[in-house]
Amino acid sequence: MTWIIIIGGLIIIILLIVGIVVSSSTERTLVEQRLGVYLDEDKQSVDNEVRRSALTDWVSKRVEKTSYGDRIARELARADLKFKVAEYFVLIVVCSLLLGLIAWFLGNRYPVSALIGGIAGAFAPRAYVIRQQKQRLQKFNDQLSDMLNLMVNGLRAGYSIMQAMEAISKELPAPISDEFRRVIQEMQIGIPMETALENLLRRIPSDDLDFVITAINVQREVGGNLSEILDNISFTIRERVRIKGEIRVLTSQVRISGTFLSLIPFFLTLVLWFLNPEYLLSVHQRGWTCTGPIICIVLGLITSSYFIMMRIADIEV
Repeated sequence: MTWIIIIGGLIIIILLIVGIVVSSSTERTLVEQRLGVYLDEDKQSVDNEVRRSALTDWVSKRVEKTSYGDRIARELARADLKFKVAEYFVLIVVCSLLLGLIAWFLGNRYPVSALIGGIAGAFAPRAYVIRQQKQRLQKFNDQLSDMLNLMVNGLRAGYSIMQAMEAISKELPAPISDEFRRVIQEMQIGIPMETALENLLRRIPSDDLDFVITAINVQREVGGNLSEILDNISFTIRERVRIKGEIRVLTSQVRISGTFLSLIPFFLTLVLWFLNPEYLLSVHQRGWTCTGPIICIVLGLITSSYFIMMRIADIEV
């Protein structure tokens, strides 16, 4: 019976992951889903209201309008995940319950095992979101120099800024094409260019993009040759991307070593707990007055060494 429940939980997790992938890769783009903020509520279809479950409605009313809910929505937009805040919180609860149940069975039905699984399930969706944000930001920065070259060529050929952005949304691959397509659509529904570019910077927190947007806004106010300005910025960004790539390669050993060396003690502790929990529980025979300071010192040394190695590998360009 125990193995049946474990296998059933694993099947549910697999189906949940498949559902997430399918819902994230649907034909509805991020622009079509989130431009509804700027549209009238009368234009929203009734079918969207019917599809919402009672649980997501209940969570949405209490979370989406808070500052924390707004921050979560911004993080989901930066990761290009088509989830609402309520759906994201439901996903966290489901993952926490499922992993907690599986860990409880695998860990000899100790409450601590369920707590470990619940904590891992609660942090797993956020870790995935952060990973998607970093990958998307890295792809955007790598495509930024090509975007500037295309914009410069368009401006020199007689295009306006909006026409050059539209060419970017059609010619370049994702994610930069998706973001500029949204900028074009925001401008088409009446949002000023400065506001649309600020929204772009809010979704893509890139220093290089901030440099480009500042140059465009300044040129619109004081005038000047925008194609020449962007050409100089493009050369600077290409050099920065090249130098960052070289630094990333040279410091990869330090970053990987620091990460693995810091995770090995926690990984071995979890393995020992699920294989032989009585062995770890024997540590408490002398009481917390002896084991408590030792655990605090070990955690402090691991944390400090990790941040020191990451600080060494963090080189500003």
